[in-house]
Amino acid sequence: MDMEMEMACRSLTTQSLPDLPYDYSALEPVISAEIMKLHHSKHHNTYITTLNQSYEKYADAEAKGDVAKMIELQQAIRFNGGGMVMFDFEPPSGELKSAIEQNFGSVEDLSKKFNAKAATVQVLLLLTVDQGLVPLLGVDMWEHAYYLQYNNVKADYLKEIWKVINWKDVASRYSKAQ
Repeated sequence: MDMEMEMACRSLTTQSLPDLPYDYSALEPVISAEIMKLHHSKHHNTYITTLNQSYEKYADAEAKGDVAKMIELQQAIRFNGGGMVMFDFEPPSGELKSAIEQNFGSVEDLSKKFNAKAATVQVLLLLTVDQGLVPLLGVDMWEHAYYLQYNNVKADYLKEIWKVINWKDVASRYSKAQ
């Protein structure tokens, strides 16, 4: 790959930390302004920085035909790309709501089942479709998401997080996965 083509590929994939479409305090009392600021300016920024570094390494490996390195970098791209989820407050509707009701009974039942699984992990937990290949919903389960505000009580965090799920984004991902 010539240098001009490589730079064009890199410019298409480079991400930047977006401004939040709301104030850091907008998700209170579920998520405090302090945690939002920390999460956005430090953690989210790290996801984006690492994603961009992974994209650059991937482009270099691709240019060299290093398939093993390309495969190795896919996990970093998936993980850090998954750190880029926004929040909204509207409940699920349409096809997504129907699918939730068909597969889980109700949104409340989904949240109970999801929370039971989430209580056992310390990573980003994803609800997926299509044999787990298409992520629909991500919940940050790293301790930094809940240790200050919820005094490290994961169950309390999980009970409240459903109030700020971006259902429009989940519905969009679901629609694309169909």
